[in-house]
Amino acid sequence: MSTAVSSRKHRHVRQSAGSRIFDVVIIVVLVIVGLLCLLPFLHVAAMSLSSNGAVISQKVFFLPVDFSLEGYKMVLQDPSMMRSLGITVLITVAFTALGMLLSILAAYPLTKKNLKGRGVFAFLYMFTMYFGGGLIPEYLLMNDLKLLNTVWSLILPLAFSAYNIIILRSFMESSIPDSLEEAAFLDGASYWGVLFRVVLPLSTPVLATLCLFFAVGRWNAYGDALYYISVSKLYPMQLKLYYLMGMASDAATLAEGGSTNYITGEVIKATCVMFATLPIIILYPFLQRYFVTGIMIGAVKG
Repeated sequence: MSTAVSSRKHRHVRQSAGSRIFDVVIIVVLVIVGLLCLLPFLHVAAMSLSSNGAVISQKVFFLPVDFSLEGYKMVLQDPSMMRSLGITVLITVAFTALGMLLSILAAYPLTKKNLKGRGVFAFLYMFTMYFGGGLIPEYLLMNDLKLLNTVWSLILPLAFSAYNIIILRSFMESSIPDSLEEAAFLDGASYWGVLFRVVLPLSTPVLATLCLFFAVGRWNAYGDALYYISVSKLYPMQLKLYYLMGMASDAATLAEGGSTNYITGEVIKATCVMFATLPIIILYPFLQRYFVTGIMIGAVKG
């Protein structure tokens, strides 16, 4: 009897030691991955806050050297950069609003089992995730619709997202009881009333998550602007940053109108990266508490 108890204790000790080793390995891996994500950002932030001489002499690593705000002053004083920021904000807000509207209006009907053609619509939405027309047909379509060099070319094509519709539909099906909708119908509510008074208030986590998807995706995108926008006055922030990153010279003049302010190109690049990233970093903490909840619940059912 004592031998059996002793063997169980030894197995428990071995399992506890193995669990602790596994936990330590997982923690070490997560720390390494976290550092790989954080250190490049800290390096760019330090460069944007350092002087020209420190950057040229490659003294800047993860902390600012000879603290300076000249890069940010040039960016904030540059009319073209501020115009690009305004265009990006406008496009992001309009794109997110339109994308959420389309997602809600497409996902809610798909939760109704009595909807005729429900499977066909779901198949068509899924089809767009696997097959596309390609870049050249899309460009020709934008040209035929007279959308080139307009902000609508950056809003309309990607506003429909089958992936987000599937997440929202899955959330509604798995998290909102049919009894709530039936009770609302018995009280005389219409489908629109049920949607706006019952379904959407209970879908706050997934709606916040999808808003973040739409906003971050649009804010960081530049490929479509690169193809559809050739007028400098309509450059969004990321496209302007893309052209700035492609500059081969070590010096840059940001200001329009002939004013010249010498500053190291690397400092300007780092400053622009921070300038384009900070709004998303500031917004994310307010939506973070909804993010994991919306993804996990929305992925329960397919």
